Amino acid sequence: MCSILLLKEMNGPKVRRRKRSGSVPVYLNVYDVTPINGYAYWIGLGVYHSGIAVHGIEYGFGAHDLPTTGIFQVEPKRCPGFKFRKSIMIGKTDLGSKDIRAFMEKLAQEYVGNTYNLITKNCNHFCNDICQRLTGSRIPRWVNRIARIGFLLDCVLPVDLSQVGHQKSAAQMVRRIP
Repeated sequence: MCSILLLKEMNGPKVRRRKRSGSVPVYLNVYDVTPINGYAYWIGLGVYHSGIAVHGIEYGFGAHDLPTTGIFQVEPKRCPGFKFRKSIMIGKTDLGSKDIRAFMEKLAQEYVGNTYNLITKNCNHFCNDICQRLTGSRIPRWVNRIARIGFLLDCVLPVDLSQVGHQKSAAQMVRRIP
């Protein structure tokens, strides 16, 4: 019954921000995009990729040229093209693995690969949205700090910097959600 209630909340226009309890942990897996993160991490800066791990599957969001979903799944802590940094438990959910899969398939329409934007709609935005919907908790602010800084400077940044060159990316090397 709790799973059905949560699904109804997730599919509605509003996302409730109250913390939820459950029995299934929801993890944020954070990866370094660049080797300079080793130094940048300690001053609160860095460029990170992230994914959400639940029920032994990690879900992420990546860019590509097609108007199809950018949501993909990989083995937890093993996203191709990135160096794993740390795993953070964000909260818990009562949704079963089939409910999570159905939820991701529904989100596939919101997270289309050719709408990916480094500043306004990246993998960290995706993870924050998923965590709020599943657990009522947000991801740590430092994970997407660079995008927030970029958003503040968007008027002076070249357009090419915020839009991803949709080449063959790590997201294309993994299994995409249908």
